[in-house]
Amino acid sequence: MPATPTGPTTDDERPVTVTGPAPCRIVVCRDCCCGSPKVTGVDHAAQIERLRAVAPLRVSDCLDVCDHANVVVVQPSAEGRAAGARPVWLGLVNDPDATEDIAAWARAGGPGVAPRPDILDLYAITPPRRRTAS
Repeated sequence: MPATPTGPTTDDERPVTVTGPAPCRIVVCRDCCCGSPKVTGVDHAAQIERLRAVAPLRVSDCLDVCDHANVVVVQPSAEGRAAGARPVWLGLVNDPDATEDIAAWARAGGPGVAPRPDILDLYAITPPRRRTAS
């Protein structure tokens, strides 16, 4: 079963600027690698603001896939979950075009509601497995 983002997050209290209910939720990793100067040439703040403009967004501590910085997780809406959708993990989201593709998909409904654009297949990653207590 795919992992879901866990750990400390910052929920955005500002209203989403889309009309009607948000189609899905987005989690953006921002910790040791993602969102840091280690990933050069990316306007990290602009990426968050762009995604925040289309869906509720949480900023999470490390999601444990640092090799794929910057990591974005698109979580399905209730409608998407009812259709069987699971969160979609995307890595190496390091250019504005990729951010725009994610924003367009989220605006269209996201996982389980709108088909994932083929270009985002290039960014899809396998989430880390949940660790079980020994």
